[in-house]
Amino acid sequence: MLRISLGVTALYIALLLVAGLRAHSLALLSEAGHNLSDFLALLLSLAAVYLEGRPPSATKTYGYRRAGVLAALVNSVALVAVSFLIFYEAVRRMQHPERVQAGLMIWVAAAGVAMNAAIALLLWRTGRDAHSSKPTPGLLGTPDVNVRSALLHEVGDTVSTAAVIVGGWAILWTGQYWIDPALSFGIGALILWSSFGIVRETLNILLEGTPRGMSLDEVETAVRAIAGVSDVHDLHVWSLGSENHALSAHVKITDMPTSESDAILREINEKLGRRFGIHHTTIQFEHVVCETAHACVIPVGDEEESSERIRSEHEHGEHRH
Repeated sequence: MLRISLGVTALYIALLLVAGLRAHSLALLSEAGHNLSDFLALLLSLAAVYLEGRPPSATKTYGYRRAGVLAALVNSVALVAVSFLIFYEAVRRMQHPERVQAGLMIWVAAAGVAMNAAIALLLWRTGRDAHSSKPTPGLLGTPDVNVRSALLHEVGDTVSTAAVIVGGWAILWTGQYWIDPALSFGIGALILWSSFGIVRETLNILLEGTPRGMSLDEVETAVRAIAGVSDVHDLHVWSLGSENHALSAHVKITDMPTSESDAILREINEKLGRRFGIHHTTIQFEHVVCETAHACVIPVGDEEESSERIRSEHEHGEHRH
């Protein structure tokens, strides 16, 4: 899918450059710059998909799960640079308007709307089908930040190219050529707005912040609610990639046999995976200090049976550690 998008986008960039120069349209040239950033975004996404599929190694123990996150960050920063370049040229054109061939603008933009909409639809379906068993946050409907970054590019292109069509008709009707650089301002603002969300999310992942949409208090409350757990501290949740979350915590439990603490650990991991999508955990158990020796056991299974067993062991002078 990404390979097809790359080929089609490269052809459309060439068309926009030729048409923009012939029509003297900054809006079309802005679209060429926007689509060039999309081409680089798709290229980086393709490389990231390859890297993310590589297995872990002795030097990369988590594998390359953040390759897609890095690609999304580079894409978004590039978009910010493109938007400011468009703003600069639009100011110059507003001061010195140039005659624009509005008819050529309309036809080229119409082809762009069809192409970008088709690519955006295919990317959305690819992301949705690849993660059909996982929740899909937001309107873009895919949890993978790398795919969502590329999809956001294409959605933005579709909207901005449609605006070029409207602007072309306005120039034909009014003969006001300042409309062309004014459209470029709008396209630049759209590019800038679309990039900030991805930059914020990727930086949060790279800085190992709490995953988007996850509450640390809710995670702690869920673990505390498990029978046998008396306290949770040093709790950390972060993302290895856009979809892979990890957790480390110190969990305080009452003094009990290893077989019973294993049951608590299994329940913690099952709840974290089922409710929060956290499947990589490092949990350190700490035991409550009891005032009375050997009398601080909270059974995980049948409470009465375990209590009877403990009383019997005490009567025979047996000790369990």
